[in-house]
Amino acid sequence: MKRIAIVALLAVAMSASALAQAFPAKPVRIVVAFPAGGGVDIVARLLAPKLAEAWGQQVIVDNRAGASGVIGTEFAARSAPDGHTLLMGTLGNLAVNPHLIAKMPVDPLRDFAPVTQVVAVHFVLVAHPSLPARNAAELIALAQSRPGKINYSSSGPGGAPHLAGELFKSMAKVNLVHVPYKGSAPSFQDLLGGQVSLTFDSLVQALPYVRDKRLVALAVLGAARSPLLPDVPTVAESLPGYELTNWFGLVAPAGVPRAIIGKIHADVVKVLQDAGVSEKLSAMGATAIGNTPEQFGRAMRADSEKWGRLVREANIRAE
Repeated sequence: MKRIAIVALLAVAMSASALAQAFPAKPVRIVVAFPAGGGVDIVARLLAPKLAEAWGQQVIVDNRAGASGVIGTEFAARSAPDGHTLLMGTLGNLAVNPHLIAKMPVDPLRDFAPVTQVVAVHFVLVAHPSLPARNAAELIALAQSRPGKINYSSSGPGGAPHLAGELFKSMAKVNLVHVPYKGSAPSFQDLLGGQVSLTFDSLVQALPYVRDKRLVALAVLGAARSPLLPDVPTVAESLPGYELTNWFGLVAPAGVPRAIIGKIHADVVKVLQDAGVSEKLSAMGATAIGNTPEQFGRAMRADSEKWGRLVREANIRAE
């Protein structure tokens, strides 16, 4: 009986190994649930050619934007569980949307298998130069003197930029008006044009505009100042306790064999450890992570609980 059990276990192990060795058998799709040009898209397109080289198959970045990331998220979750469709998800569409959207068609914690957190994404509060504030303290004072008169853009309801704005409003006790867009790229276009006054978004997206002085960096949102903007204070220097760091991570449809998850994880981590890739990410304001599927899964659950509380307490709604 023991011999039969051992043979069965060996057969399963060999089958799993064969699955991993055969992957990928066709082009791999990385779904981005936001428009081209945003931070998630930029990071996905940085990884795609390196993974294509490692796998000997085309790796396609597939932008499926709409409904605050729900359209692309649902598409990825309902794809065949064979590893050939992955989702580059974010704090917003993987941890926050289920608390924000009453009829969320998928449950990210149930319907996806975590692969790895790809990056920690550092955020910055940026304003149009016409706004008469040059740091968070001045913005708070200005907003207190003009309640409901200053607006901020975001990539859409429930995304990290929206959460950052609502956390700022709640802690500073100011009334800023939220103007949601369908992605960070259109949000920045209207900010650059002066149609909105400010936004809370990733350094990946904002840094080029700060460097060419088309936008003004008022504060970084992390716990410490960024080496990319060493003279820009943190929000917490004016508003103690404030902190937000976003993340992008790869997930696969639930049911993808563990051996394939393991191979994807190992290959993505190798790409993230490539000096050229990590340096490009750092230069954009992101830190390569590459943690285990189990660690990423725990982080997703913890952030779902944390930001779910903010959604309820601040009564944030999908507009």
